[in-house]
Amino acid sequence: MHFFLKLGLNLIRMRNLTLFISTALFTILSTFIIYFLEPDNFESLLNSFYFVMTTFTTVGYGDYSPITMAGKLFSIIMYLVGIGLLGIIIGKIIDVFTIFRRKREEGKMNYTNENHIIIIGWGKKSESAITELLKSNQTVEIVLIDSLPKSPVDVSNNRVHYIQGNSTEEQTFEKANISMAKSVIIFSDDTIQEPSLRDAKTLTVAIVVERLAPAVHTTVEILNEDHISNFSHVNVDEFILSQETISSLAVRSAMYQGVSKVYSQLISRQHGDDLFKVKNKNWTTYKEAFNDLLEKGATLIADGDRLDINRRLEEKIPTDAELYIICDKETYEKIEG
Repeated sequence: MHFFLKLGLNLIRMRNLTLFISTALFTILSTFIIYFLEPDNFESLLNSFYFVMTTFTTVGYGDYSPITMAGKLFSIIMYLVGIGLLGIIIGKIIDVFTIFRRKREEGKMNYTNENHIIIIGWGKKSESAITELLKSNQTVEIVLIDSLPKSPVDVSNNRVHYIQGNSTEEQTFEKANISMAKSVIIFSDDTIQEPSLRDAKTLTVAIVVERLAPAVHTTVEILNEDHISNFSHVNVDEFILSQETISSLAVRSAMYQGVSKVYSQLISRQHGDDLFKVKNKNWTTYKEAFNDLLEKGATLIADGDRLDINRRLEEKIPTDAELYIICDKETYEKIEG
């Protein structure tokens, strides 16, 4: 008993590579030995290998078994050593998956894919953003950055990856592969009570992001519109004024009852018609684009941030136009297809 206990401990302490090589060599050696001992019984090396593997895995179908004393004695040795080796290997494989899952939960694994969206800061807003992104695009992958000890989202979802780290440090964004990202969304830190301090932290994060990936599209949430000037030296693409947006929506809802439903539908893809961006289909003027899209069931409403398409129908569409339409998802897919 002491011998087998010592043998088991030595097997466990083996390095992984040594253990795998030892198991492979023992399996091959056992295959040749059992065939050498009973060639007429096993008929071929393939049958011997089959017997060895069924013995190691304790399946033991019984269609092949040793009939000589030497074969039976060697099978006992093979059984004791082989099951131990294989059991430890299976245990180590399980450990690898367990460690992999734990590292994913703790946000300690680097993200290596490309064309992903990075969301900075966990909260109700980022939770809603992740849900909306996953519903809007069936292929997009999201990297969430926060300092929480464990991922706040389910790690079994392979489209959401968590990176634990300080959002003001470069190495955190390097783990998120920011240089190959499609876009970055920086949410205001809800744990900071003072609005000016929250915007100051957002500015710090934006500086790091733009220095590491100036070509990546960046959207930043700020609380005070007056603080936008502080971002003048940072190449932020878009700002979201959260407090002003809510106040403006509340005022319009009071003035025009039911208008909040229109806003909600435009900014959410969960139901009804939505806002989509389309490529120029060789249209020359806005009128040509407007009529063509109207026939297909979509309404052209803007070029970039300009909503005066109906007054510019005779104008030519510039090469850098960003055309936005309102329609349902099926119509949009037909237009883009």
